[in-house]
Amino acid sequence: MPYYRRIGEIPPKRHTQFRQPDGSLYAEELMGVEGFSSDSSLLYHRFLPTAITGSDVFTPPQPLTREANLPLKPRHLSTHKLDVDGADPILGRQHLLANEDCRISYAVADRPSPLYRNAIGDECVYVESGSARVETSFGALEIGQGDYLIVPTSTTHRIVPTGDAPLRTLVVEATGHITPPKRYLSVRGQLLEHAPYCERDIRGPEEPLLVDGEDVEVLVQHRIRGGIGWTKFTYANHPFDVVGWDGHLYPWVFNIADFEPITGRVHQPPPVHQTFEGPNFVICSFVPRKVDYHELAIPVPYNHHNVDSDEVLFYTGGNYEARKGSGIGQGSISLHPSGFTHGPQPGAAERAIGIDYFDELAVMVDTFRPLDLCDAGLRCEDPGYAWTWARKSG
Repeated sequence: MPYYRRIGEIPPKRHTQFRQPDGSLYAEELMGVEGFSSDSSLLYHRFLPTAITGSDVFTPPQPLTREANLPLKPRHLSTHKLDVDGADPILGRQHLLANEDCRISYAVADRPSPLYRNAIGDECVYVESGSARVETSFGALEIGQGDYLIVPTSTTHRIVPTGDAPLRTLVVEATGHITPPKRYLSVRGQLLEHAPYCERDIRGPEEPLLVDGEDVEVLVQHRIRGGIGWTKFTYANHPFDVVGWDGHLYPWVFNIADFEPITGRVHQPPPVHQTFEGPNFVICSFVPRKVDYHELAIPVPYNHHNVDSDEVLFYTGGNYEARKGSGIGQGSISLHPSGFTHGPQPGAAERAIGIDYFDELAVMVDTFRPLDLCDAGLRCEDPGYAWTWARKSG
């Protein structure tokens, strides 16, 4: 996280005595990434965070399955075909695409999730619609439409949908850490002047969240040899017992509406839309913006062949001019894989000439290893999408 935060009660000096009202010591926990060589936070617990009374194998309701994109072709996934009743925002995730670096899923939820911890990597949760309260050991956060929620690896949390409408989320689970792009950060981690967002746009927990309880279950997704395992821990006391913490590692929220688009006289390449980076992937935000203003500009993208990456676009609002006539709509996901030259639909370039503003909203995930198709992705696929460039759209 790019800046320091201090919440609740903490002692004036690290790793020193800090006593509860009854005279006993608070239990200090250092939560840090990359060993002791990168960002961390110090949390102060009322009870020992190590005290578990049970550990059991857990079988998730939707295990991860993967199938190669073979034969190779572009894909269109209609996520709104995956609507289900009675799901929660974590166990209700339906995996669409996956590789060794990340897993992309979609969830429609109307009830609270269990307490959960991802010990494999950070998570980026994008809210398509709906709202929720995210309860964590660092405190609570409110999220709503257009929010990106970044949850650091091994953060105990749960997501509680609020309001009348279901919570719809696109989730990217990393095998490492998700951060702002390095080119937008100073050597001390400050977002620089040319960055498309800054610290003022970021929301973090404001106060501790204290919950009483004994024999509390927490689901943990973790690494095992050759894949992913799930374990259900039972904690002697509720893990939301942190009276204070400080540091640079914590869950945070950034809304896509606060992304300031970078534009130019001629068409700008996708890196100008980059919002986050992860291990062998990037996440970008395509937002409403003024487009190319050269007198001969063609505002839609040129045909391009990113030979080292698979491109995933989640269409989450507005009108996406380059995809007109393809069947793409709200909640659609396009996968344009490495090995396939992709670009605007037939007729889009001519139609775009003279347009000075795009009212579009999309989240892009570019991966640098090929993505496999998961069961839910295959179930919601539009089988005719690959051939739409061979026919002229209206």
